[in-house]
Amino acid sequence: MLDIQLLRKDAALVAERLAARGFAFDTARFDALEAERKTIQTRTQEAQSRRNALSKQIGMLKGKGEDTAAVMAEVAGLGDEQKQLETRLSELQTALGDFLMGVPNLPHESVAVGKDETANVEVSRWGTPKAFDFPVRDHVDLGEGLGQLDFAAAVKITGSRFSVMKGPLARLHRALAQFMLDVHTAEHGYTEVYVPYLVNADSMRGTGQLPKFEEDLFAIRVSPLSGADIYASKVNPDGTIPDDAEIKVVQRRDQLYLIPTAEVPVTNLLRDEIVAAEALPLKFVAHTPCFRSEAGSYGRDTRGMIRQHQFDKVELVQMVRPEDSYAALESLTSHAETILQKLGLPYRKMALCSGDMGFSAAKTYDLEVWLPAQNTYREISSCSNFEAFQARRMQARFRSGQGKPELLHTLNGSGLAVGRTLVAILENYQRADGGVEVPAVLVPYMGGADALEPPR
Repeated sequence: MLDIQLLRKDAALVAERLAARGFAFDTARFDALEAERKTIQTRTQEAQSRRNALSKQIGMLKGKGEDTAAVMAEVAGLGDEQKQLETRLSELQTALGDFLMGVPNLPHESVAVGKDETANVEVSRWGTPKAFDFPVRDHVDLGEGLGQLDFAAAVKITGSRFSVMKGPLARLHRALAQFMLDVHTAEHGYTEVYVPYLVNADSMRGTGQLPKFEEDLFAIRVSPLSGADIYASKVNPDGTIPDDAEIKVVQRRDQLYLIPTAEVPVTNLLRDEIVAAEALPLKFVAHTPCFRSEAGSYGRDTRGMIRQHQFDKVELVQMVRPEDSYAALESLTSHAETILQKLGLPYRKMALCSGDMGFSAAKTYDLEVWLPAQNTYREISSCSNFEAFQARRMQARFRSGQGKPELLHTLNGSGLAVGRTLVAILENYQRADGGVEVPAVLVPYMGGADALEPPR
């Protein structure tokens, strides 16, 4: 969420900066809400001041033995007016909050202005794509040829945009997640956390998924929004509960959501918390399944494992002092790059333009891995600095000594998307016979197996 004080200071400037990312800020709506808020707040203060003055007058009149009825009647009338004003002020504050929830973050000054991915800036490349002396297969043909990737079973069980992995391929998928966790905890200083895969609406709002991306989420309504369910061990024929019955009361809960990434539960660990400055930076890593109604181009993206509704990621999250956040972004991105380098996968680092960044991001780097079958680079990690945008929504703060609490800066990135890394390994390490070599760093995680062998 943007700082409302910044908007009050110069809404036109904020609108101009938001336009760079293709967002039309409703300045007129904001100005109207803010003008009414100021008016109501002034009237509320004036009513309170008048009531205080009249209350003193009543005391003086009583001291003199004079009639106070008229003054007391005016005080009562002012009390009713003040309640109405306070109610309206609360409504306006809520309306302003809801309005700001739909406004994206401001792009950092270093971010290139552009409408879409065509304006993204290549920062660097690592590795050289392999030249194959045989027709390259995509990961679908490779996985199905191995007899270890089954999309038909997934369709039968759930529907399209899911997959079933078997045997050595399933183990390779598990090995990748384990390898990533080991590198990030042992070499990069992250604390591993295990978090819920279901979160409440407050958690989604905290990181910016709600209300903007409601339609992209998988929601679970566990029960009606209020009340409780009552279970009895015995029930009489007339529907009454006998006195000797055991009663269990289960309070009904609000709607829950399957997590789109571990960013949501991990970042929300600090919601409504104040941490000591000495504890910063906080660095967490988590491996979770992710659930998202992923967009994608028909055929290229819906075929196989590039855009699925369920996928695994190893997520990196950092909470830092504001002055450290852009150095932290470079560091976090390098941690994701390390995984690709250890796996020997060619990639490029892209700085996203203003129009291609996510809703909450101030600056984002995408890492794009080389996919031989598509003859192009595809995104495998997105690393972002959100500055105070998420922290303001969550009220995640830190305190230096006895000073006033300050908002943290939050960052996250994939370190990496496990399924897409598996796709990249299948395609970059494929053999002419349909087998796939296992990257050397993963062999210990595979029980010594150095290849996925095709059926003989």
